[in-house]
Amino acid sequence: MQKMQKQFGGRPRWDQRGQSQQKPRDSSVEVRSDWDVKEEMDFPRLAKMRYLDVSEPVDVECCGHMEYYDKSYDRVSTRSECPLKSIKRIFHTVTTTDDPVIRKLAKSEGNVFATDAILATLMCCTRSMYSWDIVVQRVGSKLFFDKRDNSDFDLLTVSETANEPPQDEGSSINSPRNLALEATFINHNFSQQCLKMNGEKHKFPNGNPFTEDELQGAEVASIGYRYRKWKLGEDIELIVRCEHDAVLTGANGEVSFINIKTLNEWDSRSCNGVEWRQKLDSQRGAVLATELKNNSYKLAKWTCCALLAGSEYMKLGYVSRYHVKDSARHVVLGVQQFKPAEFASQINLNMENAWGILRCIVDTCLTLPEGKFLILKDPNKQVIRIYSLPDGTFSSDEEEEEDDDDGFEEEDEEALRKDADRREAPILHS
Repeated sequence: MQKMQKQFGGRPRWDQRGQSQQKPRDSSVEVRSDWDVKEEMDFPRLAKMRYLDVSEPVDVECCGHMEYYDKSYDRVSTRSECPLKSIKRIFHTVTTTDDPVIRKLAKSEGNVFATDAILATLMCCTRSMYSWDIVVQRVGSKLFFDKRDNSDFDLLTVSETANEPPQDEGSSINSPRNLALEATFINHNFSQQCLKMNGEKHKFPNGNPFTEDELQGAEVASIGYRYRKWKLGEDIELIVRCEHDAVLTGANGEVSFINIKTLNEWDSRSCNGVEWRQKLDSQRGAVLATELKNNSYKLAKWTCCALLAGSEYMKLGYVSRYHVKDSARHVVLGVQQFKPAEFASQINLNMENAWGILRCIVDTCLTLPEGKFLILKDPNKQVIRIYSLPDGTFSSDEEEEEDDDDGFEEEDEEALRKDADRREAPILHS
């Protein structure tokens, strides 16, 4: 060993920080030669932004229904683990300009429109490591922030902010994309399994705006949509579609709105993890601290969404693989509850900074001419760029030969699930 160390300079070929060399990451979309850079914003500058002139939100419209959380899941532990079930329900993740409610509202109020997920991606962007992109459309004096069709925007990254994030390639169950597919599958299923399914529902005044006639027989996931309006100063009226996953009954019968998310263990030996089955009950703080380090961006986005929606609580489920080499079977090992504002403080999520980042991006986009633009996180640098896009870019005609609009390729499904029936619920557009 000493001879080997001497031969290679006394230590393995790692970089100066003691980490193994990271492979260059791919961009979420290929930048074409006819795209012009209109603005570049580096993260150190964005991290210093602050904005305080934000009004209290006003609910403009509320739609959908939510089921009640099953409190028996609060008692799940490593000694009484619960198998994760496959729940056949449809999740709608409709982008901003395809949302019929936003289309209606845009005729009479608001000048900036987005979904909570898109907004959280921007507001927490300084934590991001992987590449992502958001389409911006300037129509007259209005801005619409959209996700790109057939993108991976709705997939949940895994260990994105770890010192040594996953780097397996191809069909490996531990490649970044297959881990993201697995995490999304887990999150969708747990968010429904922990509810009192097919029981009493808490209904908003209006029905689900995305239920299509041909899908009347299909079961839709428990989600409540809250369309909220904020005023940012005197000139910006922001309308956002926010979401609750369920409702929770309190000791006195009061109803609280909650968001349900899932952290998943894929290999405790990776990313400086701790073994959940040994530590979760006795040292949950250590487990959470590791997750906060390895999944800082994902947790910040979830918390930001809960704050935007006005959810009283967040439920975090801890789900692990049944076996480290089996990405198709999982068990629930525990559930933890947080108040979003307190959790934001715990993870150092400063909403004044988040609003400052958003205001900076909105102001920049409002200086642009009418047209379509792309906000793109550089895959290997802490910077976002705004590109102008030629007419027809990302149009439906251009995408006709792409995969169907759930965004998952056949080989991705095969890598994630051992049978097609256990795949993630489809993502539908109105």
